[in-house]
Amino acid sequence: MQYIDQIFGYPIPLFFKNLIIGLAAVLLGILIKFIIHKTFILLSRWWDFIIIKSTIKHLRRPVAVFIPLLLLNFSLTIMVMEPEFRLPITKALEIALTITFALILVRLINVLEDYFYLKYDLNKENNLKERKIRTQLQFVRKFIVSLIILITAAIILLSFESMRKIGAGLLTGVGIGGIIIGFAAQKSLGNLLAGFQIAFTQPIRIDDVLIVEGEWGKVEEITLTYVVVNIWDQRRLILPITYFIEKPFQNWTRVSADLLGTVFLYLDYTIPIEPMRQEMTRLLTLNPLWDKRVNVVQVTDSTKDGAIEVRFLMSASNSSRAFDLRCYVREAMISFIQNHYPESLPKKRLEFRDIDKSSFRP
Repeated sequence: MQYIDQIFGYPIPLFFKNLIIGLAAVLLGILIKFIIHKTFILLSRWWDFIIIKSTIKHLRRPVAVFIPLLLLNFSLTIMVMEPEFRLPITKALEIALTITFALILVRLINVLEDYFYLKYDLNKENNLKERKIRTQLQFVRKFIVSLIILITAAIILLSFESMRKIGAGLLTGVGIGGIIIGFAAQKSLGNLLAGFQIAFTQPIRIDDVLIVEGEWGKVEEITLTYVVVNIWDQRRLILPITYFIEKPFQNWTRVSADLLGTVFLYLDYTIPIEPMRQEMTRLLTLNPLWDKRVNVVQVTDSTKDGAIEVRFLMSASNSSRAFDLRCYVREAMISFIQNHYPESLPKKRLEFRDIDKSSFRP
């Protein structure tokens, strides 16, 4: 058995020396992590900044693992051990450090995401810029995270000699393999390219209001391969991301969240228009849903059934308010007509004429 110098007159086996060095490195790493954590806690109390709080939230655990592992890896240089023991331990530490470092990179992206989500808050009335930024951030984040995972997996696999040999053999058939993979992954690559196109040309954005497949809803999530639309009754419509490149759809908030709402009533020709204009103005003035931009009452058509089409046009700051305002105006105007002009509600007319009785024979 190998020994090192005597301590307190007792020889220490080499195994215990390495164990003491390793434990000292791990404990030092834990101490450094503790100091860093407490420093950030103090900073969060003195300076109320989202990045500090988000850093504590997302990076506390991966850093708590990474620092002791890093110091333990450094301590291997001063340990004395046989090659058959050193190589597997070194390899295991390298793999653990690679995975932990990749996790730290992913969590750093989460920290930046928290900062930008706070800076570009969707809970504003006119949130066009915020929806643009959030759409791009969401797609870029998912793409970068996927790239980090792929690179990490490649680094780990290529660190093994056997995998490097397999990779060298595969490179010889890269021409034919590339063609086969290209055909096999054609749809996936199409989805990825469509995702890039949507992220930066932005025919749709997060929180956009759409009419798609005959359904009204808001864009809830945009992934690398599909889009989730939150339907008004809380159903979720899942569509491939290429759908929004290849097929037509309505985007009610493409330029801004402001919308015009319309209500159509079919009334008798005897209805006076001016009192309805005055009532419409009164109703909108008292309703906080109206954004004071548009207030119009017009006769837009006449039908073959003896009725006129009256259009009530109003504006609101977003689609949800526009829908509620339309319902309110429709209900209130029907009540107004019932109470003040009931004779002008739609009616069927029948005309009776005198008939010459002499034309009838017994």
